[in-house]
Amino acid sequence: MVGSAVGDALGAPFEFGPQGVFSARFPTPGGGGEMCGGGGWEPGEATDDTQMAVLVAESLLQRGGLDLPDVFARFQRWAAAGPKDIGLQTEDVLTNGMPWDLAAATHLRVNQRAAGNGSLMRASTSAVHFAGAGRPATMDAARRIAALTHGDRAAWEGTAVFHELVRVALADADPLGALPDILAHVHPDHRRRYATVLAPDWHPDQATEFNGAVWPCLGSAVRALRGTNSFEGAIRAAIDLGGDTDTVARSPAASRVPSTDCTRSLPAGPHRSTSPCQGSTGGCCDCLTWSISLANSGNRPRTTPSTADLTPRIPVSHPRRDGIPVPSDRFRVVIDDLPTQLRGSATEFHPGQRR
Repeated sequence: MVGSAVGDALGAPFEFGPQGVFSARFPTPGGGGEMCGGGGWEPGEATDDTQMAVLVAESLLQRGGLDLPDVFARFQRWAAAGPKDIGLQTEDVLTNGMPWDLAAATHLRVNQRAAGNGSLMRASTSAVHFAGAGRPATMDAARRIAALTHGDRAAWEGTAVFHELVRVALADADPLGALPDILAHVHPDHRRRYATVLAPDWHPDQATEFNGAVWPCLGSAVRALRGTNSFEGAIRAAIDLGGDTDTVARSPAASRVPSTDCTRSLPAGPHRSTSPCQGSTGGCCDCLTWSISLANSGNRPRTTPSTADLTPRIPVSHPRRDGIPVPSDRFRVVIDDLPTQLRGSATEFHPGQRR
């Protein structure tokens, strides 16, 4: 959590900028001043990425487990309070007036695109919480939480991969080395797409979509881990990729930052003058305490009903049969095995649909 918040705050001022801007401004690693603010963000201020991750953490801790309606309600209250930044897709889902188990599917049917990286950007806290429960449980939880706001299975699968990468890292194993095994547990309809962007020889320059889409975002984050051996190196590499820098920088941070010391684990400059969780939790050390609580609570039996009992209320619809306009043959309907709630349709991501 600490590392993700730092990556978020470091990357936010460079969001949607070109490649290499961060290193051009701060050529010497650890030279100080990197937590600079800008682009409407105060130095060290967390963006919507961290704020939504905190909301997930609060729900998991206060509800004693995964309570999807509660998570969605917290998202809605946050959106209604007028946050400084909120993704276009996320905002529409949270404000379209539909209940928690209909809102994302409604957005998808109207917009026919829902593969933004908004479910990935908030996943650090749930990944920590479910890491101790094993691979099936953490990947399943990732898909369920992602589906609250993203009706495209591509978003569910990318978030599930991220959850499993964090679980492997927290087990002191090599997340990059585990990727082939992780990919075997990705839904077959999306396995090839993720295998491409997570391959050792893939580079973000080969992406066919903006990294505001979930799969190039995750691929870019993994690329930042390759060839670096430190938290600071991974963060610098992620921000230097340009584009959606705060979200891309959060993801490798979750797999790289040590969790033993809140201050010594971070580079010299960024955390000295302000908290990376400013505006969310009240402090860096609060993030560390929450990380420990989330990890411990994930190993306890749930005190709320299992999400397996939350059956779907959404009818499966076929776009052509039901008169929904289909822009191209790329549109595919996914109606198979979403475990608990939404059964939506998977489309290609368009750059205009952010998060």
